[in-house]
Order: sequence, then structure tokens, then C-alpha cells
Amino acid sequence: MTSIPEPGAGPEESTTPTPATPTGTTPPTETPGAEAEAAAPVLDDKTFDRVLEPRSENRLPLGDGTWHQLARAYVWVRLISLTALFVVVLAAAAVITSFSGEVWLWVPAGVVAIGAAWTAAITPRQARSFGYQLRADDLVFRRGILWQRMVAVPYGRMQLVDITHGPLDRAFGIAQLKLVTAAASTGVSIPGLTQGAAESLRDTLIAVAETRRTGL
Repeated sequence: MTSIPEPGAGPEESTTPTPATPTGTTPPTETPGAEAEAAAPVLDDKTFDRVLEPRSENRLPLGDGTWHQLARAYVWVRLISLTALFVVVLAAAAVITSFSGEVWLWVPAGVVAIGAAWTAAITPRQARSFGYQLRADDLVFRRGILWQRMVAVPYGRMQLVDITHGPLDRAFGIAQLKLVTAAASTGVSIPGLTQGAAESLRDTLIAVAETRRTGL
């Protein structure tokens, strides 16, 4: 650290020189955790306040660190999509049955409609089980209440960071971030991020990958 001389100090007082950075080396940068803390206002804007956990004592623990959640608008996008599926299935079954007279078509249509209705009912709680955390060496993603999943993606294994969003997503200002790795089983898709959070997280991951000389 360079010392600052006091006012009026004589020429005999000197400062400690700053060590030069060796040629060809990269100066140290902030850790992903520090970058995430700096970007927290963007990552946590319009999101849920905490990750919901199962009540069982045998659940996967959250551990230490800051968990970031999905945008609240993700629930509305899911509910609208499921409602549209519900209506289309019942309308198609009604039209086909009226022309063909095949009443049995209501059985598969009813199964699909019940499945859509059940998924819509659990969507608000399910959305709050999603969370991601930026650690020093990897990104941790978790989801699920009954069927839990927690996966850690090392930064050095990331090959591609992809942002996608459909018309309904754009209308609500959300996007999906997909992390592609060398092993397909360790890939992660984080849905329901705000547009700003998706772009900030993408830039952070790319910066970390470049620092560690990995190719995205």
C-alpha cells in the first residue's frame, strides 16, 4: 500500500513504491460473490423475498450466502400460459366431439385440463422454491418442494450463456437464462428473471469466465 506523506513533509521522506504487476499476468479482480453483491439491486429487483423450503428435516439445506429469487411476474406468465392451455384443450375437445360424436375424447382432454389446473394451483409456491447463488467457484441453482434439485455449475465448465424470452415474457419484462456446460446433465435453466437481472447475471458470468480463461 502506498503511504500518503503528511503536509509539509521534507524531501527526505519517501513513499513505499507499489510493486509492479509482472508482465503477462492479470491483476486480481473481484470474486463473483463480490460482483453479485454489487449487482444485488438489479438481481433482487421485483423478486420474491425468500426461498421457500420443504418442512421436512431431511430437506436440502440452503447453506450460507445470499440467494436470489425469481421475478414475481413469472407467476403471472405461468398462470396465463396454463389458462390458455386449459381453454384450448377444452375447446378442441368440444369442437371435435360435436363433429365426430366421439365422446371418449373428453377423457384425455379432461386429464390434460386437470393437470393444467393442478399445475396452476401450485405455481405460486413452486416459483418461490427457485433460487440461485453466486459463490467463489460456481453457481448454485435449486428448485422444487416435493422433488428437490440442487446443482452447482463450476464457472470453468460453462460453454454458453443464453438468454431467451417469448412474446408473453417480453410483455411482463422477464427472460430465461440458460447455462450450457460440457456435460448436458449439469446444464441449468433459470426461468423468470427480470430482463435487467438476466443481462447483469450474463455479464457477470462472462467476466468470470474471461478472467479464468474459459471459453463461453
